[in-house]
Amino acid sequence: MQEWLWASAGELGRGIGAGEIDAEALTDTYLSAIQAHPDRDRIYTTVTETRARAEAAAAARRARAGQRRGPLDGVPVSWKDLFDSAGTATEAGSKLLEGRVPEQDAEVLRAATMAGLVCLGKTHMSELAFSGLGLNPMTATPPNVNDANAVAGGSSSGAAASVAFGLAASAVGSDTGGSVRVPAAWNDLVGLKTTAGRVSFRGAVPLAERFDTVGPLARNVEDCALMLAALEGRHDPVDLRDVSLKGMRLAALQGLVMEETRDAPRKACAYAIDRFRDAGAEVVDFVSPEIDEAMPMSGVLFTSEAYGIWGERIAAHPEKMFKPVRERFEQGRAFGAADYVAAWRRLEVLRARWAARTAGFDAVILPTAANMPPDAARLMEDGEYYVAENLLTLRNTRVGNLMGLAAITLPTGHPSCGVMLCGVAHGEERLLRVARAAELALS
Repeated sequence: MQEWLWASAGELGRGIGAGEIDAEALTDTYLSAIQAHPDRDRIYTTVTETRARAEAAAAARRARAGQRRGPLDGVPVSWKDLFDSAGTATEAGSKLLEGRVPEQDAEVLRAATMAGLVCLGKTHMSELAFSGLGLNPMTATPPNVNDANAVAGGSSSGAAASVAFGLAASAVGSDTGGSVRVPAAWNDLVGLKTTAGRVSFRGAVPLAERFDTVGPLARNVEDCALMLAALEGRHDPVDLRDVSLKGMRLAALQGLVMEETRDAPRKACAYAIDRFRDAGAEVVDFVSPEIDEAMPMSGVLFTSEAYGIWGERIAAHPEKMFKPVRERFEQGRAFGAADYVAAWRRLEVLRARWAARTAGFDAVILPTAANMPPDAARLMEDGEYYVAENLLTLRNTRVGNLMGLAAITLPTGHPSCGVMLCGVAHGEERLLRVARAAELALS
């Protein structure tokens, strides 16, 4: 049964459907693995054992009756601790929300439960989701699967660790500036950033509501496709059969996103591009003045909204926050309403220009993160290092958020180095097919 811990969610679902895997035994296996893991309390905030066993028992009954609700009915997954869960603390990695217990599930958790997914529990995260590093001395800092001294990436740090360490078949995270894709990349997983507004964020703790998105972290592209369908309450995941990169046109983004990119992620991206070309894709270098103009606008766009949501509570209890995270929120005080409105109006223009410029490509590709997972101890000791690494960590992923795109990161076979594919807004189905073809080329 231990091999179940390393199987994909799709494989487990097919095993349940074929009668080869009992959903209750599967959940018991995961719960036992979580209980025995030395980093359990750094990964999970809460293990919802009673709920998981009840949901697994119901899934097992449906399987025996031939009434499964979907391909992932009975598969155990974890949830980032900003998705409300009825009767279970949801604190978004922050002492500001300590003791917060919602009365009902987030809309996306309800949809997943109706699809038969088993909720194993809630996972640790960066404070209020406002850091790409995954360092959280206020609650817990989840481990990195490749380096015991490094951070896991954030803000969906525990989500990534739960899958990477075999403690969940898949995980649900959120992505406002890279919070699904960075931890997925640094832990050799696939991570899907959905288009803002596509998957309901109702009942989730917000950071910046115009950018907040829901997305899965998983072992492969198929699992992301299956999870997306479940999170949306659909029974028709995109068909990933008969895909190929042959004849596709991919744009390799240059310029700002390659500046200061470290050797390992640069080489891993070049390796991925070589494999894509070997598989028949045309890959051309691409520059975007839209990105060069939009990137400096991140401060007013993200921090203004984040501080507008959280500023009053932060001001009342500043001692409850890790200083570098608090100071990042407080940067939002520097901007006025006119600055924010003007920035959004300009961003909409840049998004339209980007869409026109990229219309002839199947995807835009770039290194997911420009750096490698930083050392956790140094981040705690060196404030300048923390700020510099956090900004560099989120720079490339922010392309997808600023341009309002669907985006996905794939492991390259080089530890903690992902390659990101950016599609078009609400083009998740097409992007997943391109990503599956890319995954085959990389494998």
